[in-house]
Amino acid sequence: MSSEIAKNRKARRDYHISETYEAGVELKGTEVKSIRAGNISLNEAFARIEGGQAFLYGCDIKPYESASHEQHESKRSRRLLLHKKEIERLRGITEIKGSTLVALSAYWKNGRVKIQIGVGKGKTHGDQREDLKKKAQNREIEREMARLQRR
Repeated sequence: MSSEIAKNRKARRDYHISETYEAGVELKGTEVKSIRAGNISLNEAFARIEGGQAFLYGCDIKPYESASHEQHESKRSRRLLLHKKEIERLRGITEIKGSTLVALSAYWKNGRVKIQIGVGKGKTHGDQREDLKKKAQNREIEREMARLQRR
């Protein structure tokens, strides 16, 4: 059973997401406690493959207030736990110009924090406008269908 902790709302607006992957995250104890308290933000989070390992950057986990002596940095890079085949596949994908790895959401799965990573290509301003027009059209269609069904 999984429950969502945080979501990157801007990711699907700014990128065309083609594939998604689930990755574990290497965390310190105070980070886990802070996440349990809901102090995590994925707004600027992205992943990068370096030296055969995947790392998460820009994920903001606020320091845990009740920690006794050891505290963590809020925006430090964190290692992502993926299979070797997945890392190699992601390395090949990100070498293509314009592709990036974006953190989409963080959630609990079997008592562990997981990050959903999406392979994305940046949208242009025109693409974003088209998406907004489609949403508005779909909303109007739904309203009309609901109005006709009420009769």
